[in-house]
Amino acid sequence: MSAVQPLSVSEPKATVRRRSLAPLEPVSSRSRWMLGLAFFALFVAVWAFFTLGGFVSPTFLASPVTMVKEGWLLFTEYGFIKDIGMTIWRVVGGFILAAVIAVPLGIAMGAYKGVEAFFEPFISFCRYLPASAFIPLLILWAGIGEAQKILVIFIGSVFQITLMVAVTVGGARRDLVEAAYTLGAGHKGIVTRVLIPGAAPEIAETLRLVLGWAWTYVIVAELIGSSSGIGHMITDSQSLLNTGQIIFGIIIIGLIGLVSDFAFKALNHRLFAWSFVR
Repeated sequence: MSAVQPLSVSEPKATVRRRSLAPLEPVSSRSRWMLGLAFFALFVAVWAFFTLGGFVSPTFLASPVTMVKEGWLLFTEYGFIKDIGMTIWRVVGGFILAAVIAVPLGIAMGAYKGVEAFFEPFISFCRYLPASAFIPLLILWAGIGEAQKILVIFIGSVFQITLMVAVTVGGARRDLVEAAYTLGAGHKGIVTRVLIPGAAPEIAETLRLVLGWAWTYVIVAELIGSSSGIGHMITDSQSLLNTGQIIFGIIIIGLIGLVSDFAFKALNHRLFAWSFVR
């Protein structure tokens, strides 16, 4: 009687995983920069193909070359640098005013549930109101000067910051709070020594995100009753059907916002380096 031969099971071929395509797999800093720049290059190439190739009328979309020429004229002949400075001033002014009021109020709402119960319904209601809807009232109350434009950015930012800070502070670890009480901390010490330091990195990240939103409000504020600013330039260019200047203004807003975002992020890494250690 012949021995039963075991079935031969073929070894599965080893599959080499492409780590760069694996889910949640980080990429190097150099690869991140190259991929980001590659998309911008692809975007400009497609834009140039359709405009320089004659597929789109210059009246509706200027080519990259025309946009650069118009941008150069804006700086050399129309004093566009002043418009940029005015827009930055309005964004920074409105954002700082909102942060000075919203951060302490958000900390109080996150730390004390009674304060949260008092303010949260009204702030949640206001958070859904578009800042642009207040422009007619703000023109009546503050005129068409700088105060009206700064207040539009303030209204668009203050309620968002307040609620996000309140959620961040209110989400503190209970074990840290209980440990602080055990070590003899009072109510004030819990807020100043536990809740605020623990929430500080997330509060800074909240401010960075809302600063990006503030840039979307400033153009709306400058579209009405403004004699300077990037939004004013875009409105004037629209009346002249100058899409090159319009696109250049939009790109400048994006570049300034990107630079401010990177600067804010670098500052957060420097101030709260311990929170980024994994």
